[in-house]
Amino acid sequence: MEINPKSLHKIVELIQRGADIPNPLTLDVADEVNVTRISGRGVKIYPGCRIYGNKTVISEGAKIGYEAPVTIENCQIGPGVELRGGFFRDSVFLEKASMGLGAHVREGCLLEEEASGAHCVGLKHTILFPYVTLGSLINFCDCLMAGGTGRKDHSEVGSSYIHFNFTPDGDKTTPSLIGDVPRGVMLRERPIFLGGQGGMVGPLRVGYGNVTAASTILRSDVTEENKLVVGKSYTGSVTHFTPNQYLGLSRLVSGNVLYLANLLALEEWYTQVRRDFFHKQELGEWIYRGALEKLSMAKEERISRLKLMAAKMPESMRRDKPDGASAARKKEFHEKITPLCELLLHPVASPKTIEMKEVFLNSFQAYGRIGDKTYIETIKSLPGDTAKMGTDWLQHIIDDLCQEATMLLPTLKLFRK
Repeated sequence: MEINPKSLHKIVELIQRGADIPNPLTLDVADEVNVTRISGRGVKIYPGCRIYGNKTVISEGAKIGYEAPVTIENCQIGPGVELRGGFFRDSVFLEKASMGLGAHVREGCLLEEEASGAHCVGLKHTILFPYVTLGSLINFCDCLMAGGTGRKDHSEVGSSYIHFNFTPDGDKTTPSLIGDVPRGVMLRERPIFLGGQGGMVGPLRVGYGNVTAASTILRSDVTEENKLVVGKSYTGSVTHFTPNQYLGLSRLVSGNVLYLANLLALEEWYTQVRRDFFHKQELGEWIYRGALEKLSMAKEERISRLKLMAAKMPESMRRDKPDGASAARKKEFHEKITPLCELLLHPVASPKTIEMKEVFLNSFQAYGRIGDKTYIETIKSLPGDTAKMGTDWLQHIIDDLCQEATMLLPTLKLFRK
């Protein structure tokens, strides 16, 4: 077997800096990898792994490839992360996150502290808040999940679960919010449980404390909280299918606007609150940059999907009455997609939002910079009134954006039940 001299040189350098590589000749480290961004402290890379990408970061204590070979491409891996087997590209894993054998994690994923997946889990543009746990044989793309307060009180997705994120019309304007950002970041909400052998048809919203029974397929929002949801069976039928009708266009656009607004709130949380905690970690600045990049990728993905759907409106309108309400909604969406996307990508904070941010940050500074607490320890120790200030600030960001989108698209009547 021919060994790439550059790869071998990088492997030797990693070993000299303290990395544990039991069988170095089976490891492939690409030319573009910057090994100074791979810690030598407690890192263990098992045989058969591949490390690619000039943005790749591997922090101290990470364990790579224990159950099967791992391919990493431009991922930022935090302290104590375990990637036990599979493929990982353009994603971020924060402290002690883990994924099991057969994982397939593609671009735009952000797994926060101690989030985890068992074997054979597929993710893409997925955001998991701390402690969220995924079982085995799961496809969970294009969604954000929060809820729970700790390792023994966490939101969970049962095995063989699917988030259905591709419509019969070929759209992926289907992001789902399981929990939310303003309350989820405070780590004090009741967990959400999605029962195994089930699924949800995005875009949907699921409230905190809800439990869906095994084999339940969610097809509508469950925004009430602390409910047990048992799905009903559908009678089999064969009926005519008319593509690109978009009878529920207002609901589709509302779901996407709300999801994007939550992403913007999370981005603010990272820049205003989380950044200093990353600086305490070895290679933390690179992990932080990676997290912001993934949030940017998530926003761009949602915007691109909205634009693709808007481009299909003229064809869809041909089936409608020219002066009908359906045609008017589609026409408005098609004509105003550019200012809508500009609003969602580059929002302007209102004076009230800025004031609420400053009030929260002042209170946070009084409690959040004590000693050497970690981010998780700090958030959990915040007084209830300070946490509420933070939630109110983030929620105001979301409410402002949703209100502006509603004013921009009056005919669509967004967010109306």
